Amino acid sequence: MRKRLVCFLLAAMLLAAPPAQAAEGDFIRWVDFNLTAEAMERAIALEQRLREKEIPVSWLDILALGSVRSGGKRFSVKDAEKAAAELSKGVSPEELLGAQYRYFDYYKKTYEAALGGLVGCYAVETTDAETGEKSWKPVYGVKAFSPIAEGYRYAHYRDFGSSRSFGFQRRHLGNDLLGSLGTPIVAVEGGTVEALGWNRYGGWRVGIRSHDRKRYYYYAHLRKDRPYAPGLREGVTVQAGDVIGFMGRTGYSDTENVNNIETVHLHFGLQLIFDESQKDCDNEIWIDVYDIVELLSRHRSSVRYDRERSAWTRVYPYRDLDG
Repeated sequence: MRKRLVCFLLAAMLLAAPPAQAAEGDFIRWVDFNLTAEAMERAIALEQRLREKEIPVSWLDILALGSVRSGGKRFSVKDAEKAAAELSKGVSPEELLGAQYRYFDYYKKTYEAALGGLVGCYAVETTDAETGEKSWKPVYGVKAFSPIAEGYRYAHYRDFGSSRSFGFQRRHLGNDLLGSLGTPIVAVEGGTVEALGWNRYGGWRVGIRSHDRKRYYYYAHLRKDRPYAPGLREGVTVQAGDVIGFMGRTGYSDTENVNNIETVHLHFGLQLIFDESQKDCDNEIWIDVYDIVELLSRHRSSVRYDRERSAWTRVYPYRDLDG
């Protein structure tokens, strides 16, 4: 109890501190993440539009600039467009922000950690309608996927930080996506399976670390008896959009393979790791992913069950060209 009280007091101090104080030291120790799906989507579109121009603009720079100007609060699509227009003229963030520039580095590093794997170069396999020949078509844009496969319905709401009481009183550090039993769950981003198995809180769960090791994706409450895609195990590398498991309601029990949660859903969480000491500690950095889920809701992986191979496969083969 005393240990949790100390952690609560430390968190309260950080919440009251400006971003520059939160980022003091060798690495960032607390994150203020308030981006809307609309602002992120517009920033991505602006980067794509300006990518071939004389002065390309990064969508993360657009977001960082907007966040400094808003004081870390949510800002509008118009604010993103203004930031992109200024940056595309070659005006540096330092010139635009003046004394506030000291906060820019904090937000840039934060968004590189949280969003660094969502946009980039990838390729999908296409088939020529006349010749039947297959080829790889390179694309630049959103290369991550919704955690829910294409064709499966789900609902979600803003629930980050709400109260949870199993085990002890604590905050909910993720977003619950409500759906049907057995709905295929896919990897949002490519990476390495770092955790697999039973957890008394999350039931059957999967933890996947991004290739740059800055993001740890957590998928919990998977299906009883058959929670995982065949062949999934710790140490395996997965690609964005690969099926990793199936929605269920396991968890809240010390006994394995128990349905002890009333509602079928996926608990989807994202931990940011600026230093390995933050991975498993009392001050882990989990961010609200509701708007990230909204951003990815229109980019979903099409999958199908191959009866001959007894495995789930992708309809459209995919390659990440950045890794």
